[in-house]
Amino acid sequence: MDKLYLISRRDLAPGLEAAQIAHAAIEMALAHPELVRAWHADSNNVVLLEVADEAALLAVAARLGDLPQVLVREPDRGDEATALAVAPAARPRLRGLPLALRSA
Repeated sequence: MDKLYLISRRDLAPGLEAAQIAHAAIEMALAHPELVRAWHADSNNVVLLEVADEAALLAVAARLGDLPQVLVREPDRGDEATALAVAPAARPRLRGLPLALRSA
């Protein structure tokens, strides 16, 4: 069963982290409607993961290479990368990332 992966930054306040996750999901649906439609029909499972900071988020995005993904940048924070939505096929490349918002 495929899952959609949404990755945020642990160094953001919990409310901002949650908002950026939502932005990532919406941006993924807009950027890759066919992929999201197929995922929704097949499983509709979502996994929220997090990384320590912006550098770690950008490293994950780079590691995913050509997999369908959407990087969210927040203009109110100097255009920092704040979240990442990744296609279901990313699972093997995301091993080891902790679940998001566990400490919130």
